[in-house]
Amino acid sequence: MNSRLPSVPMAVGAASPRRLPASGGVGLKPEHFQEILATRPDVGFFEIHAENYMVDGGPFHHYLSRIREHYPLSVHGVGLSIGGAAPIDRDHLAQLSRLLKRYQPESFSEHLAWSSHGGVFLNDLLPVPYHAGTLARVCGHIDQVQDRLQRRMLLENPATYVEFSASTMAEAEFIAELVRRTGCGLLLDVNNVYVSCVNHGRDPYDYIRALPLQHVAEIHLAGFAHDVDAAGDSLLIDSHGAAVAQVVWDLYAYALERVGPVPTLIERDNDIPAFPVLLAEAHRAERMMRDLVRPSLALRT
Repeated sequence: MNSRLPSVPMAVGAASPRRLPASGGVGLKPEHFQEILATRPDVGFFEIHAENYMVDGGPFHHYLSRIREHYPLSVHGVGLSIGGAAPIDRDHLAQLSRLLKRYQPESFSEHLAWSSHGGVFLNDLLPVPYHAGTLARVCGHIDQVQDRLQRRMLLENPATYVEFSASTMAEAEFIAELVRRTGCGLLLDVNNVYVSCVNHGRDPYDYIRALPLQHVAEIHLAGFAHDVDAAGDSLLIDSHGAAVAQVVWDLYAYALERVGPVPTLIERDNDIPAFPVLLAEAHRAERMMRDLVRPSLALRT
């Protein structure tokens, strides 16, 4: 499987003029470093969590530097607290800037969430209320990040388990307005869409249609877990600890029909399987993209 679909623009500005390929990617895990270097697998790109590399040296940088020589790279942040009430942590942003300059990734993304308050890091991605006050604050944070990094960032839609009564906007409407005001791109996490919509009793297909799909520049796919809430009702958890569920693959196919081939990452952060298991899921995403392209090519001939 060496043929690749066309690339799509991922980063805007002088910092990263290259493109992430519209193919299947895999999250880069230390369990797989040596195997990747030894076998050079046919994978479209790798993605790392920025905070795992915010040190000057060590084995993670040793392996990433070597792997980066052969593969496109996406950097995914989890600690900027874009949605937080506090100002963006300037030290954290400076470390992130150094990391991006060091590796010049084709993509950088962060979450629509908050994870720190009062100088305390909470090790979670927490939801925000969707109203005018939050919108103005998050827009300011995104503008600050994009100005500092001199690149377009992608914003990921969240997985949520509670909602705020103070919200006056639907989540997709809120995201669309963020994209419009800041010029950021959208990282469409299909698993997050499914998890959130099931948890809140909404239709995930309606949610997909309400997003600004023309700005989707990357897609994430992951597995979820089943739980129950305090009332005993079913609750889905964005666990990243299982294979991508068929219902998520179905929703991904629906999204692809509307956005076309897009770089698609297989996320797995818990119960890490052997690398070929993840690679098979990445190749499945590529097959779905190719199947989407073939009918349109046939119509042109």
